[in-house]
Formats: sequence, C-alpha cells, structure tokens
Amino acid sequence: MVKRQQFLDCYERGRRFHSKGFILFVLVRPAEPPHWRLGLAVSKKTGHAALRNRVKRLLREFFRLHGPVIPGGIDIVAVPKKHLDVSGLTLDALTRDIEPVLEKLKANQEPHSRRKET
Repeated sequence: MVKRQQFLDCYERGRRFHSKGFILFVLVRPAEPPHWRLGLAVSKKTGHAALRNRVKRLLREFFRLHGPVIPGGIDIVAVPKKHLDVSGLTLDALTRDIEPVLEKLKANQEPHSRRKET
C-alpha cells in the first residue's frame, strides 16, 4: 500500500490485532482482487533511521515468507509499539511475535470463505 487514503481506511475501518511488539490493522476488501497488500508505519519513536529501516526489512521478510498462508483480499498495516526493543529484534523473534496474530487472522477469515453458494 502506498496511498495515504489506503492507510486511513485501514486505521478507521479495519480491525486491530495486537501482539507483544506490534499492532496489525486489517481491513477486508471483498470486492477487490484476491491478493493481500501490506503497509508499514514505522515512526521516529521507534528509533533512528537505521533501526527503523531494520524493522521494515524484517517485517517485509516476515510477510514475504508467510505470504501463502495470509488470506487474500485484505489490507494489513503493521505498526510497531513504542516499547519495542528494536536493537535485539531478529526474524525469529518477529516470527514468534506475529505468527499467533496471523493464526487469529486466518481463523476470523474462514467463515467468510465458507459461504454457501446459491
């Protein structure tokens, strides 16, 4: 996601999923194409530029690796919490933190995909 309005829609109309270090805003787009889109909102409160870029690289890699298990037709905005320890953040730690949130997300999306066709 690149447009401001897409982020605002996700914040205002999307659902929040919390993990230890991140908040994921998820907006279902039923009429859109069946792929998912990712937005990253890493503010200066996270740390200096090198730390912010590290967080963004790790988040992109996490979502790239877990892309096949993410339900389609959704927008996701990942926001790190203020207390996140960026200096010790690794891909393994990020995976342990966000994977349970993806499981909740998949569980919430399943009833929509099991609609009866008439």
